Amino acid sequence: MANLSGVTLSTVYSMVDPRRREISITAIKKLCDGLEITLGEFFSSPEFDTLEQEIK
Repeated sequence: MANLSGVTLSTVYSMVDPRRREISITAIKKLCDGLEITLGEFFSSPEFDTLEQEIK
């Protein structure tokens, strides 16, 4: 995934590490481009519907 997207491997690991849940929208866009999906497709999942709206 990192190679397809042009992001570092550590960025990909950050996405799946429960202790490190912060990732930039730029990195998400690059991942989407590498996977040939839109940002809308990425964010249209039940997981995002249940997130808290407030950032702590």
